[in-house]
Amino acid sequence: MSSTTSLSPIPRQRVRELLPTVYLGRYKTGSKNSLTDIPGVLVSTQSIHESANYPDAPPGSINTGVTTILPRKDWFGKASFAGIFSFNGSGEMTGSHWIHETGLLHSPIVITGSFGVGSAYNGIYQHGIREHSDSIGKVDWFLLPVVAETFDGFLHDVTKFAVTPEHVVKGIDEANSDPVKEGNTGGGTGMIAHWFKGGTGSSSRVVPATDGKSYTIGALVQANYGAMRDFKIAGAPIGRVIFEEQEKKHAANPKDPELLAVAHRLFKIKEAKDQKDGSIIIILGTDAPLHPTQLQRLAKRATVGLSRVGGWGSNQSGDVFLAFSTGNGADVQDEKDNVDPWKPKAVGIDMIDDMTINALFEASADVVEESIYNAVCMAETIEGNGTKVEALDLGKVKEIMEKYL
Repeated sequence: MSSTTSLSPIPRQRVRELLPTVYLGRYKTGSKNSLTDIPGVLVSTQSIHESANYPDAPPGSINTGVTTILPRKDWFGKASFAGIFSFNGSGEMTGSHWIHETGLLHSPIVITGSFGVGSAYNGIYQHGIREHSDSIGKVDWFLLPVVAETFDGFLHDVTKFAVTPEHVVKGIDEANSDPVKEGNTGGGTGMIAHWFKGGTGSSSRVVPATDGKSYTIGALVQANYGAMRDFKIAGAPIGRVIFEEQEKKHAANPKDPELLAVAHRLFKIKEAKDQKDGSIIIILGTDAPLHPTQLQRLAKRATVGLSRVGGWGSNQSGDVFLAFSTGNGADVQDEKDNVDPWKPKAVGIDMIDDMTINALFEASADVVEESIYNAVCMAETIEGNGTKVEALDLGKVKEIMEKYL
């Protein structure tokens, strides 16, 4: 098991708890301020610190996990509309071609480390076979699993293939409507963001609509990208200030062993990230009835939230964003037995008028921004696989932010 500590006496907490007056957009959050505020959306996270394949792996070498999102409980039989935007494509999201082709999502969304993609893919199939095979264990249905990844090889020994299909089956079984667990959880367990410990984060907004209605939009991010110098909170250059302070302290006390250790750790992270920056996977969900083209447009707005925090999409960063809506449902699997594929059949859907979509676009940027803050603020220092990555010092953040709030 990896060891975890905190740089600050302030306990790990979400950004709104840390900075109660920070401005994060004009829309109210959902009751949980989480992706699971969207009715019917279920999430589970599993952190993995041992490998069934390598039970004798050195302590601290396994730091990975699995995040599972169910757009709806009946994800197998009823598809949600979805759209994908690839801000920078040095990453993987399986099943994306079918979503581009049809605008339909009928799979769990699983997010893990890069070397866990194959096991996650098989795990979705194993769950489907268990639940939907016929009396003799055969299947005649179509399913392309949706699995996304970011690389956690700095804090995790990827050669141990710790993620197994069984983790994914368990993740689908245990997905629930509780607030998403953040920080070193799920697929974000071994991730790094802006040279601080990164991981999983989530947030939501409620957007007023006509006739007294409202729609909820939520995000879940797996943050594993960026440099310290670029990290901002509500526009304040938090990362640059922290980095420059550390440089000044080291220059004034070049032989101080504690400062030397910090400088050495930062150099290792910088060297690794300069060669291959990490990635960020962003999942947006809403109950607003958006059609696939509108959801592609929504996914693009995730880039705005990312840029507010300091992400700009390096050449080798995998920044892939998916947006889905539960506002409509398309029957799949069982429906094939009830229709003639050679006779076109019209079906009705609800949809948002494009001329009234701005608030959803704006809220998309807001939830992504806050989700990244929550991932970093909730993450804890982790030492594993021969290195150590410090959590963002929340006490220092409060101190710096006093001049900006």
